[in-house]
Amino acid sequence: MTIAERIAKLVERHEALTQMVELLAGDLRELQGLVTDIAEGTARLLRVAELHEQRITRLEE
Repeated sequence: MTIAERIAKLVERHEALTQMVELLAGDLRELQGLVTDIAEGTARLLRVAELHEQRITRLEE
């Protein structure tokens, strides 16, 4: 294998790795959005639970 062939293979591998990193970065952004959505939903559920707890406490009094 010549130096030119080795360089060509390295360039191909570099390009493949670059594409993979770009795909992974996109997946990471998508996952971050999902985690944010879940955190916001959890916060809303917590607020609803707190309101219900207050209501039950008032009814018990």
